[in-house]
Amino acid sequence: MNPFREANALHTRRQFFGRSALGIGTAALATLLGRDAFGAGLPVASRRGVPGLPDLPHFAPKAKRVIYLFQNGAPSHVDLFDYKPKLREWHGRQIPDEVVGGKRFSTMTGGQTARPVLGEITKFAQHGQSGAWVSSFLPRTAEIVDDLCFVKSMHTEAVNHAPAITYFLTGSEMAGRPSLGAWLSYGLGNETEDLPAFVVMTSRDKEASCGQIFYDFYWGSGFLPTKYQGVAFRGSGDPVLYLSNPKGMSSEVRRGVLDDLAQLNELKRQDYGDPEITTRIAQYEMAYRMQTSVPELTDFSRESEATLAMYGPEVKRQGSYAYNCLMARRLAERGVRFIQVMHAGWDQHRNLNTQLKIQCEDTDAPSAALIRDLKQRGLLDDTLVIWGGEFGRTPFLQGKIEDTKQWGRDHHPYSFALWMAGGGVKPGFSYGASDEFGFNAVENKVHVHDLQATILHQLGLNHERLTYKFQGRNFRLTDVHGHVVKEILA
Repeated sequence: MNPFREANALHTRRQFFGRSALGIGTAALATLLGRDAFGAGLPVASRRGVPGLPDLPHFAPKAKRVIYLFQNGAPSHVDLFDYKPKLREWHGRQIPDEVVGGKRFSTMTGGQTARPVLGEITKFAQHGQSGAWVSSFLPRTAEIVDDLCFVKSMHTEAVNHAPAITYFLTGSEMAGRPSLGAWLSYGLGNETEDLPAFVVMTSRDKEASCGQIFYDFYWGSGFLPTKYQGVAFRGSGDPVLYLSNPKGMSSEVRRGVLDDLAQLNELKRQDYGDPEITTRIAQYEMAYRMQTSVPELTDFSRESEATLAMYGPEVKRQGSYAYNCLMARRLAERGVRFIQVMHAGWDQHRNLNTQLKIQCEDTDAPSAALIRDLKQRGLLDDTLVIWGGEFGRTPFLQGKIEDTKQWGRDHHPYSFALWMAGGGVKPGFSYGASDEFGFNAVENKVHVHDLQATILHQLGLNHERLTYKFQGRNFRLTDVHGHVVKEILA
């Protein structure tokens, strides 16, 4: 056996180009040397946190961090926030053709010719000094309406869950683009080096009433270096795998192993100039620091009984929505830049009469408690909180009007509602409107890209200038669209 031939045979294509002075390795190494090479600088760790790009933010931010309470499956806007008396008046009657206007829907109702209007299944009332309409299923949210900014004219193009969620979180219906949290981590860095800049937590309804899947690309880094992807905390056991040392390994031994690994990886990085090796070094270091920071983060013993009670009875059950909301507050006060809390179970095609109330019971108190908790700790002013799903639900019925046990609503992208709080948005304010059936957004329409541009703006970022060059093109979160919704800004 010839060792030289053997070594050459084991060379990969990446290794070949990595060793070429004029090859891909040089291009990759150039990205490590600053923005001048390709307009895509890489933050460098510091003792005070992990800074982002040197010229960001573009202007003074109103918010330092974001908590996105994403409601997978799409809450029914016409049953929760967008009160439409016309629905009760037309209950059981065919929705006018001129309202539907040839719109497309999912396969569940795409071929359904009978589209009877379904009146709201909850009771609405006005609350607070703002007089916001809120469903009786959300009593705790109703108590904080004067802290909320409702957007009732959201609209999107996607009619199915995964593309629609991907659209909200990455700016594209197709998977593979960097997520919102990754963009913020890349541009702004982190306020702490003991926890990731971007943390994701997921939960689902206990009844497992719908088949929503949490895909990794909902918090992926796309074509950005993988160091910017979200770190998903698990719903049981250690929040992150392998956080605890194996039996017989002390912290000193672990430190020595990581130091040796770092030296080996640094040699490889110098050899190949691959930015993913930089990611590997950084992630090993982050994992080591998290061995100390995460146990303290997940220890609720110092939380007051009043605080725990505010979040509800599920707050101590790891993996529940209530637990994740309290964790979101604890992550926010420790400097995490973007916290993505995703809860599945809102996809009520055949169980609206039963499951909508259950979903509201599981999420109402924790969502409201998070706002109260942030506010009383002085964190709400510089924390932008967003609550909403990927689209709304149809004002007409999916199924037959006489079959009350299987009432449901299909996916509805043409008008729906969400709310925001803190982070420089107007409190006690409602923006935009749908038509009298809650079908089409007709006043001050807000598109997905408009929302994304507004979120970035509140963190001091011009959405048109936060770009990354990939395959010869400067990409951005909002693609070539979007405008800041200045009317909702305080």
